[in-house]
Amino acid sequence: MRTDYCGNLKKADLGRQVTICGWVHRRRDHGGLIFIDLRDVSGLVQIVFDPERSGEVHTTGHSLRSEDVLKIEGKVDARSPETVNPKLATGEVEIDVTAIEIFNRSETPPFSVEDSTEVDDNLRLKYRYIDLRREGVAANFKLRHQVSRAAREFLDNNGFTEVETPVLTKSTPEGARDFLVPSRLQPKKFYALPQSPQLFKQLLMVSGLDRYYQFAHAFRDEDLRADRQPEHTQVDMEMSFMTAAGIMDLLENLFQDVFEEVLGAKLGKPFPKMTYDEAILRYGSDKPDLRSGLPTIEA
Repeated sequence: MRTDYCGNLKKADLGRQVTICGWVHRRRDHGGLIFIDLRDVSGLVQIVFDPERSGEVHTTGHSLRSEDVLKIEGKVDARSPETVNPKLATGEVEIDVTAIEIFNRSETPPFSVEDSTEVDDNLRLKYRYIDLRREGVAANFKLRHQVSRAAREFLDNNGFTEVETPVLTKSTPEGARDFLVPSRLQPKKFYALPQSPQLFKQLLMVSGLDRYYQFAHAFRDEDLRADRQPEHTQVDMEMSFMTAAGIMDLLENLFQDVFEEVLGAKLGKPFPKMTYDEAILRYGSDKPDLRSGLPTIEA
């Protein structure tokens, strides 16, 4: 059983016996000593196979290849000053391996898991389970989790109730075509997948729930664009007895809180505001990208 994570080891753990499970990320054979970067969900740590301490374990280390899955036991040691890696969170320590168990041998991967390697998108998607091991891709999942957690905490502190609305429902007129799901129990009848929970939001407000939110799946059967796909997740909110200024103030506070909590960045208030007419006149769009710095000016 794993008792520790690669990326959590620090100098404070020196001398401690640890048990870690992970994947072989990178291997370096220096003749006698074998160095391996072991990877798990938390990051990387260097492990060392020393023939003078355990000949059998060292022999096993010779056979390890990229993406082999294993469990190791060993003692946390300090790296020598000249081998410290400041780019790695665990760059000041390494694990002297005393026992090893190989869970699974890997075939040669179709591409390197290292983020610096350029890989064709078709190949990445074909071997998606390997692509998801790459640090940059995995970081996106962690970032989304952190943003969702911070947003939920903010909304909870501001009196919102999270409600899950049905996915199989009646078709309602919206901006795109519906995805339809045939009903087995009612021949020639269909459910529609929601483009948004609009009908349910209104129902909740009429019922007196007051403040509702949901991380809702939305489905829209329309042509693909650069910023559009058949399904997406959106944060839906509904509030009773609110003014436009109150909604804008709440959302400014939400974004401030999320950016500071997740990224440590402080956003200034109030956010810049413009009317619809001003946006269309100056940028030709109701969702202008202000980074362009090229507004339309009438001569």
